[in-house]
Amino acid sequence: MTAASAIKVLCPRTDEDIQRDVLAEFKCDARVKPSEIGVAVKNGVVTLTGGVDSYTKKWSAEEAAFRVDDVTAVANDIEVRPIGLSERTDPDIAEAVKRALEWGAILPDNPVLITVCKGWVTLRGQVEWEWQYQRIDAECVVRRLKGVTGVTNLLSVNPKGA
Repeated sequence: MTAASAIKVLCPRTDEDIQRDVLAEFKCDARVKPSEIGVAVKNGVVTLTGGVDSYTKKWSAEEAAFRVDDVTAVANDIEVRPIGLSERTDPDIAEAVKRALEWGAILPDNPVLITVCKGWVTLRGQVEWEWQYQRIDAECVVRRLKGVTGVTNLLSVNPKGA
């Protein structure tokens, strides 16, 4: 047993310690505004609440919480509420997703089926990719778009020739 692990066993971190560290992590991430997000912790499970104007901010808050030691799970209850120029209709978002995938993601020529409902984008399709990163890339490109409130990535990864 190392000295660090012995100290951890003798002095377990409290939920208050974890909450303080999550809020400190928010301050270190330029994408997250701590004033927009509430943080509660119970038994190492972090609950994020509040409202932000983009899905990227919601996603970034979740990533920041997971960077904190002893966080065992995150319930991300942050609402995405696009305002001003971020507001878009579902058809506008669908068109933006289509273009973003054409121009910004490393995808094969197989079609990706796009569904948008209240800003939530679902990607479907069975495509022949060699690498998992291409599936992840598609989601990353979409979640940055204005007006997107969430992404469900149902793209399946099949090795070439399978």
